[in-house]
Amino acid sequence: MTREIAEDLQCIARQEQLLQFPSFDHASAWDLGQRLKLACEAAQVATTIEVRLNRRTVFLYAMPGTAPANAHWARRKRNVVEMMDQSSYAVGLAGQEEGISMELAMGLPAADYASHGGAFPLRVRGVGCIGVVTVSGLPSREDHSLLVQVLAQMCGVDPAQVALPMD
Repeated sequence: MTREIAEDLQCIARQEQLLQFPSFDHASAWDLGQRLKLACEAAQVATTIEVRLNRRTVFLYAMPGTAPANAHWARRKRNVVEMMDQSSYAVGLAGQEEGISMELAMGLPAADYASHGGAFPLRVRGVGCIGVVTVSGLPSREDHSLLVQVLAQMCGVDPAQVALPMD
């Protein structure tokens, strides 16, 4: 395992532990989607944003400048989180570490699963995973980092505390 993968996996484990909500409902999903949209606009990047609760899409926005492929990627990354209850980026990095992708190891169709960064589990303290937030449009690690920064703000966690290590 490379040092970079090990460091990212450690950091993602910390992110998943710290970035939990006291409660989360449809209004929270709307707020999260809006915050992601504003963060993308501020960074001058275009993504497709999806928030799901209990396997139902409650927020979906394709920013100007995205393509239909972004929604397809978002769905595939979201499927990884709904199956594994962990970040799609962590699943992808673990596959790199083991030398085999989750999709191949589990016999999953690549058309439906993509263990790339950009989908993160929505957790409520004391309850567990209740949904998924996904963005698609940037490179894998950047999609993941964008989500984490917005989730940290919503959860009252210092974004620097959960930022991925710098290259």
